[in-house]
Amino acid sequence: MKRNQYPTLAARASSWLRRAVPALLLCCATAAHAAGPTLEAEFGAGLKEEGLAGAVWSEVLPDGTVKVGASGLRDAAKQVPMQADTRMQVGSVGKVALALGVLRLISEDKLTLDTPLQQVLPELALRNPWLASDPVRIRHLLAHTSGLDNVRFWQAFSLQPAPDTPLAEAFDGGGNLLRVRTRPGSRYAYSNMGYGLLGMVIERVTGQPYERYLDAQLLQPLGMADSTFAFVSQAGPHADPRLAMGYFEHGVAQPAVPQYLRPAAQFTTTAADMGKLAQFLMGDGKLQGTQFIDLALMGALSEPAGTDAAQAGLATGHGLALAVRDRHNVVGACHPGTAVGFRAMLCIYPEQDSAFFVAFNTDAERADYERFNRLLLRDLELPLRAPAPQGTPAPTVENWQGVYVPSPSAMASMAWVDAVFGFTRVKWDGESLFLIPFQGEPKELEPVGGLLFRASDRSTASHVLMQEDGKHVLSDGLRSYERASMLRMLVLWGSLALGAAGLLYVLVVGIWRAALRRLGRGDHLFAPLLSLLALLLPLPFFYFQSYLRLGDVTVASVLLTVATGALPLATAFGLARCWRSRGTAAEAGSWAKWDWVALLAALQLLLVLAWWGLLPLRLWQM
Repeated sequence: MKRNQYPTLAARASSWLRRAVPALLLCCATAAHAAGPTLEAEFGAGLKEEGLAGAVWSEVLPDGTVKVGASGLRDAAKQVPMQADTRMQVGSVGKVALALGVLRLISEDKLTLDTPLQQVLPELALRNPWLASDPVRIRHLLAHTSGLDNVRFWQAFSLQPAPDTPLAEAFDGGGNLLRVRTRPGSRYAYSNMGYGLLGMVIERVTGQPYERYLDAQLLQPLGMADSTFAFVSQAGPHADPRLAMGYFEHGVAQPAVPQYLRPAAQFTTTAADMGKLAQFLMGDGKLQGTQFIDLALMGALSEPAGTDAAQAGLATGHGLALAVRDRHNVVGACHPGTAVGFRAMLCIYPEQDSAFFVAFNTDAERADYERFNRLLLRDLELPLRAPAPQGTPAPTVENWQGVYVPSPSAMASMAWVDAVFGFTRVKWDGESLFLIPFQGEPKELEPVGGLLFRASDRSTASHVLMQEDGKHVLSDGLRSYERASMLRMLVLWGSLALGAAGLLYVLVVGIWRAALRRLGRGDHLFAPLLSLLALLLPLPFFYFQSYLRLGDVTVASVLLTVATGALPLATAFGLARCWRSRGTAAEAGSWAKWDWVALLAALQLLLVLAWWGLLPLRLWQM
């Protein structure tokens, strides 16, 4: 009898250990976490390491409470510390709130998602080749699937607009400004212009400035008393003493300035108010028991629908207000934002009733902002999602190999730059799909079934291969690439290589001849060399002017236009000199033939750039 008890006692001991050891480890880990540095301390250390001035954040917990925090400096010059209630400018994060304002109008039956844009704003010079079957609708503007361009230089970088400049002036830029580049609804293409148009829609429907309407009819009901769509700055007549100063690299301060497309990026708020917004976004659309926004619309806030990628089975993409974000084995719905001197991120996780918001009063290109997102995700203790298992790829995957270019380009005026420098090679090795960009690190994608693939740092399918109208397309839900003809790419690359070599020849040989005092006015390279050197003239003017004036007509931009416009003319003039002097005895045995080849190579590139709209370089029209 006693002999038979030993296995039972051992089994019970083993069972107890299996339960106790994980619990003990969890307690130890919790204790270690509690004994470690606080979130505020980690933020403070991170801000110093990344060269950022300060930050505020809020966390929405499953029990409904909102925690706020702050670290760093609100004003570095005066050494004023950041406070949790400091007001911050969050750029495109404001699009989420503006989208809710549009959805409120739809819930009140003043609009529908399918209302054509030109029905509301018939005066718009919208160029849509698909107008008969696919007009641009309100849903397309909300979800960034209208096919419209993102932004132009003059819309984003200008000191001309005032806080009350009519929104229509943002679209007074010629017949090609509102050209629809892809079939509405088919592809995601981020468009600040689209949200500028939504601001105009709100004004046309409500009969009042969109800022006034949204402040009173959206922010006030949501209890966001410290937030506003109105223009707020750190200095001047619109100064707010609670607004943090914005900074760029090396602590360069920059007060806020008015902008043309203000509905797309003008929003001032606090961490606590963003916590309230996040709570509403995760709810059922009711306020005090009354349906404020229709429940079906709330369900579509982050659900990509209608695009070719979504119909092909890719779950990542942009809904009516937010984009699905798969990072660090946690999937949520987020929206980033950038303003003058500020960066921000809002993420909600409805399944866990959790959310975070974080904003920085520094916009630094080299800073790792993602490290702070990781800190907040860790602090929220969200459950990690296991990566999707591998699946059997479609047997036709190898047919998608080739060179792909962005389609559409982020900015229509930069299409040549994207094609030549923004291409990606797609390669299939029988087990994995490799994306090899010209700029950036290669990425390996493993198949999860059919034509869906998952990047190693994602937990769900992140890419899909599609065929549209006979074209091979790669998409991650937020970017689309079309396979380009190898002949076309070789022509573009060859044109660039030959043109660059020709211009380099003009510069080096021309300066060498000048140094030997052999560069007379009659020399083939005289005019082209002077034109090349003239490109240096605008540089000091650009150096001393604010980058916020890049899209304005200034001495710097006019000089740049003149210099870039003169370059192909001077090159053609030099080529004409070569033609006139051909076969003369004086030219025999000289460099004339090489001058001819170099100038011809340079001219073809300059003509290509002119064809793509890059010469002459008129920043105020780009």
